[in-house]
Amino acid sequence: MTGTLNKSIYHMLSIAVGVLAIDISVRFTPEGLEHWHYVLHRLYYLAIISAGLRFGWFGGLITAVFSGVSYLSQNDADSPDAQNVLDRYLESAVFCMVGLLAGILADRERRQREKTEHARAELEFVHQELQKNLEHVKRAARMSALGHLSAGLAHEIRNPLAAIEGAALVVQAEPEREDRRTEFLEIIVKESRRLNRLVTNFLEFAKPRAPELQSVTVSELIASVQALVKQTAARHLVGFSVRIAEGIPPLECDAEQIKQVLLNLLLNAVQAMPQGGKIELAAKVEEGLVIVRVRDTGPGIPQAAVESIYDPFFTTKANGTGLGLPVAYRIMQQHGGDLVLEENGPRGACFALMLPAVSFRSA
Repeated sequence: MTGTLNKSIYHMLSIAVGVLAIDISVRFTPEGLEHWHYVLHRLYYLAIISAGLRFGWFGGLITAVFSGVSYLSQNDADSPDAQNVLDRYLESAVFCMVGLLAGILADRERRQREKTEHARAELEFVHQELQKNLEHVKRAARMSALGHLSAGLAHEIRNPLAAIEGAALVVQAEPEREDRRTEFLEIIVKESRRLNRLVTNFLEFAKPRAPELQSVTVSELIASVQALVKQTAARHLVGFSVRIAEGIPPLECDAEQIKQVLLNLLLNAVQAMPQGGKIELAAKVEEGLVIVRVRDTGPGIPQAAVESIYDPFFTTKANGTGLGLPVAYRIMQQHGGDLVLEENGPRGACFALMLPAVSFRSA
């Protein structure tokens, strides 16, 4: 505030000194140099306009009045007639009009600038409030997701634990029955493995391993995963057909993670066709993406479940953990790609695994 006041006083004194300097220059300019008189008189306008711009219409008018008084008090020996006097008064009136006009325009611009600054301050305040609210929403969303995740994990853990506890109690109550003991020990082992698989999948989802990139061809990936699923598919009377387009460039990816994604999609397709069916694997390049499609001839995913297939612990299977697709989706995101359900209906589902055709490390 003090700095602004000091600047105003300094500017005011500068204008006053300027007007005084013009007056003195005119008075001490030798007679006969009318062109210099004319030039010096025009300098009054600079002082008037400067005052109007700095102090508004009042400052411009006051400076114009003082300039006019100074101008009128100067003697003009070369033109002492009434016309010259009238010209001086008219020039003084023009001083006042220029001062008023410059001041009014400056005031208008200043008010506009103040409105703009006020609007900017309000927008900044609103932006800050929105940011705070957005952080609250994000925090609430994270807490809600954590709650759902914890509830799902607890639910999934509770079932095998209950089975293990029940089997152990039976073995404890009937230690002499070898057949019963073997049966329930198998249950304990089975449910323990299920728990281990559940915890492993959950850790992969919650804290996925960073991809270890290497060059691999699509045909190698598909052949490797197909070999892993071949026996399981044969038991369910599920056949395979593979179509790989020519010219697909090698992928820069974590081969094991991409195999995990493909394996999950193939096992889901096999399990969706307990009475047998067909799985079609197709790979091609489209718009800079390598796309591998996994299509089955099963009943498709229930329409009510489509929006939730990537939610942790959501499953339509009796013995599913609900982490397969969420983990697969997370892996694809880490690779700069995507996993999309392209088709779904009574004739089967089609998932598209999309990866950049060029290494995303160089993007």
